[in-house]
Amino acid sequence: MENFRILWADDEIDLLKPHVLFLEEKGYQMSTVNSGNDALDLIKKEDFDLIFLDENMPGLSGIETLSKIKNINADIPVVMVTKSEEESIMEDAIGAKIADYLIKPVNPKQLLLAVKKNLDNKRLISEKTNSAYQQDFRNISLQLSDNLDMNEWMDVFRKLTFWELELEKLSDSGMVEVLSMQKREANTQFCKFIEKNYVSWVNATAKEIPIQSHTLFAKKIAPLINNDSPLFMVVIDNLRYDQWKVIQPLLNDYFKTETEELYYSILPTATQFARNALFAGLMPSQIEKLYPKLWVNDDEEGGKNMHEEELLNEQLKRLGKAVKFSYTKVTNINTGKKLPESINNMMNNKLNVIVYNFVDMLSHARTEMDVIRELADEVPAYRSLTLSWFEHSPLFEAMKIIAAKKGRMIITTDHGTVHVKEPSKIIGDRNVNTNLRYKQGKSLDYNKKDVFEIKNPGDIFLPKGNVSTSYVFAKEDKYFVYPNNYAQFVNYYKNTFQHGGISIEEILIPFITLSAK
Repeated sequence: MENFRILWADDEIDLLKPHVLFLEEKGYQMSTVNSGNDALDLIKKEDFDLIFLDENMPGLSGIETLSKIKNINADIPVVMVTKSEEESIMEDAIGAKIADYLIKPVNPKQLLLAVKKNLDNKRLISEKTNSAYQQDFRNISLQLSDNLDMNEWMDVFRKLTFWELELEKLSDSGMVEVLSMQKREANTQFCKFIEKNYVSWVNATAKEIPIQSHTLFAKKIAPLINNDSPLFMVVIDNLRYDQWKVIQPLLNDYFKTETEELYYSILPTATQFARNALFAGLMPSQIEKLYPKLWVNDDEEGGKNMHEEELLNEQLKRLGKAVKFSYTKVTNINTGKKLPESINNMMNNKLNVIVYNFVDMLSHARTEMDVIRELADEVPAYRSLTLSWFEHSPLFEAMKIIAAKKGRMIITTDHGTVHVKEPSKIIGDRNVNTNLRYKQGKSLDYNKKDVFEIKNPGDIFLPKGNVSTSYVFAKEDKYFVYPNNYAQFVNYYKNTFQHGGISIEEILIPFITLSAK
């Protein structure tokens, strides 16, 4: 046990001597005073880990003392001890951020529980969390050794994400490293799973086919468009499942999470493919064939996602959903600031689509800007930056308005992103696209073990520039680098967040339905 120091301030402290001795026997260092002023003098001179504070002392009252303690050191947990159960006193104490309160007469067990809850809490949580993960580590390892199906992979990913977020709260770097190794093993197996099944999924020849980008709208979203209340479909570009989990608590005050699901992004896990497929309800080569004016290939000039509203309109027609809808894309702060003001008008529509590009911009800025690289050098920091952005964003403000107006909401994305660490050499001509996680072109030369290769793009419904075009997708945490200026590019892109390839973080992405509280 750490040598914790506890201060107890009570004008009847002599009568509490047995309790003080009890805590000393348990290994805690105890200091006692009989007034608020004496407590404040001692706190200024010495460090304490916990304070027991009598609420009803002559002179400076417990509430007044509490306020002054917080001015000296806001982080010391204070347990208020009171004879009174008056609601106003408790509200004042709780409002001043007490850690706990006890009603006199107190007994030793109550004291020990309060101490353990506030001082040993981190240690106990750490021990229990580590023990629970060790048990689940074995279970996950056994699962990974099996031939997992598409639903079992989603279950494994949820578990890994849960433990990633739980262990992140602790200071045990050893356990975090164990989890990191297990996640790498999961990604290795997941890539094999995708290689084995992807072609049969998109050709609808598999026995079981997951919901993917091009089938999500018809299967999951269209059935929710009805006359009850407006449906808001919020597509946060590049939103990983773990990023959803860190922003979810902010929404819990306003929305009830009805369903929390994962679906499979198509390949490449890149915006121009996955998001166009989402809004069109078609695979990329089908869009190119049916709506050639609405599709722009990698090697062509112009924006690749400029026609999502038209593609959505066409899909709604095919689905027999002749409803009034709106489409709003936010790609900069000025557009974002106008979003909350627009919600009122949107309440007249059956469907409102909001595409918010911030997380994608954050990912790219993370690569391009040194200051962002420093702020988000690892995955936990990247999550933290996402949370900070969302908490202060116009999007969150708009969501609060949606909740107040009793709108229904979907939060989803087009693909995730992966923290890349391992360079993989590739050679291609000048027409090869620039994405670091997938390449398309002719006469590509690459390390076959690092990629999932598709010689005929038509096999997975991807456009091809010419008859010899092929696609390769980087697996796990690999990223493509050309031999020219190899060392420079390796160092520049290592530990950045990229998308377009095959990893569990890019492909398994959130689909959330919420109702206003």
